[in-house]
Amino acid sequence: MYKLDLPVDYKEAAAIERRRKMEEHRQSRIFNSKVRTIGIDEQAIQQQLSDKKEQELYEKNRLEAHAADATRNDLIGLLLEKRQGEDIRELNRAEVEFRQLHQQPESRREFDLYDPDALKKDKPARVHDDDPRCGISSLQKFEGEDLNNPARIKLQQEQKKHWLEQQKRELEQAKRNQDMADKLYQLKQKELDQRAMELQEAEEQCRRAINMATTDYNKALDDEQKERARLKRQQDEDDNATEMANHIFGDILTENPAVAQSAFGPHRVITDRWKGMSPEQIAEIKRQQEIQRQEQERLKQEQDRKNDEFDKQRVANARAALLLEREADRKRRDITKQLADENRRLSQEQKAHKDFLYKEVYTNPPTAAYFMQWNTTSR
Repeated sequence: MYKLDLPVDYKEAAAIERRRKMEEHRQSRIFNSKVRTIGIDEQAIQQQLSDKKEQELYEKNRLEAHAADATRNDLIGLLLEKRQGEDIRELNRAEVEFRQLHQQPESRREFDLYDPDALKKDKPARVHDDDPRCGISSLQKFEGEDLNNPARIKLQQEQKKHWLEQQKRELEQAKRNQDMADKLYQLKQKELDQRAMELQEAEEQCRRAINMATTDYNKALDDEQKERARLKRQQDEDDNATEMANHIFGDILTENPAVAQSAFGPHRVITDRWKGMSPEQIAEIKRQQEIQRQEQERLKQEQDRKNDEFDKQRVANARAALLLEREADRKRRDITKQLADENRRLSQEQKAHKDFLYKEVYTNPPTAAYFMQWNTTSR
């Protein structure tokens, strides 16, 4: 007969009990509306806003301080830029030299993974255990066999210890080198600051001397300009007196008609000496003006006739547009009436369809057992 009283799996029973307790605890948290909160922490948000404003104020003050320092440090930065470039080049050269001496690919721990000569350096598959080529079937190693495991583990531990000690020494040496470099850099910074202050003082003295020289030069230029203006005024007064005398005793004011005659013909005159037209010339001009007035009157009558024709055409077009608009309104009213009839028919069909659904199809109301299946688990 079969034995049915099987032993209890305590691990599985413990897992089932643990999941049952977790489910009960989760249901107590989810179904309890007093424990489950929905919303945001207003106090925390206000605190975050206050912290953000303080951070922005601090950042603004910090930026203003940096701007003030930047104005003062620009001159010093120009002096330090060249020396900094030289220091960077020296550091790069030292870094390249260090890599060439102490960081060759052969000295890396994982070099054996990508060594191009790995196959050349590899040992034969089997060199002991009565080698010659390990038997008839040439099986070189069985599953689970590892004869050199203790020796290899010991060698790896010693190698790892050696690497750790070497790394520790390298880190200590690098820290000492960095400290020495920082100390030298600080000394150099002090020296450059002192030199910058001396250069600034020398620049101030030079600027004061330049300002004094510029003031003297401007004063001399002002005196020279005043003297030049006085001479120019004297020259203008002399020229004006000469011009007035020439006008008073010249042919222009004496109105001599002979001076206006041009050497190129009797029909041409000199404009700057001409004193006016003769009565015959004035009469000819009036005759030409009368001819132009008559031509303008004829053109105006022609334009009035065209405007009348245009007004008549515009009135006819407006009457035709009015008739077309009335026809379009009549068609629009017909289309609107057809749409209203169609919408009324569709509304009746939709109402009949809803009555069919709610009175004929959806006639199976849910029972209490249907609602009892909800909120039985937290998943």
